[in-house]
Amino acid sequence: MAQQETQNGDSIKADAEITFTAVKLQVLVEAPKANDAVQFYKAAFGAVETGRTTQPKRKAEQELPHIISAQLQLAGSTIIVSDLADDSAPVKTGGTGITVCLETEDVEAAISKAVAAGAVAEGEILEGDGACCGAGRVGKVKDPYGLVWVISSPAKKSNTDVEA
Repeated sequence: MAQQETQNGDSIKADAEITFTAVKLQVLVEAPKANDAVQFYKAAFGAVETGRTTQPKRKAEQELPHIISAQLQLAGSTIIVSDLADDSAPVKTGGTGITVCLETEDVEAAISKAVAAGAVAEGEILEGDGACCGAGRVGKVKDPYGLVWVISSPAKKSNTDVEA
């Protein structure tokens, strides 16, 4: 990724005007408990599930599909609940288990601007099946305080049924 080759504060797109269209919190829970968490948020807080992206069983001993993202509406906000993958950052680093997701049409410019302000780009920008949250394009940055920000283009509409 080109942003990783530049040093912080030295990005060409740093002055670009970026418009974000949504802020979403992503709650990461130990797999395979994301479905249980979704059911709890529905029962306890009246959350409404508006979408779900799953990955088929990754290992023979898994009984349930891995939940990449379950989108919930709660008090006018979107919360994304996800099963932690075995190699997820919070497991390896003892992180918080919460990620902030920002939506914008220009993922590259948003990442460049964050890097110019002092964030560090993490990994490549992913697209399609490799992306999280059902989004089109997804990149990540870590701010100077350790919080991971997922910057994505808006989710593509799909015909996937939402589980009750």
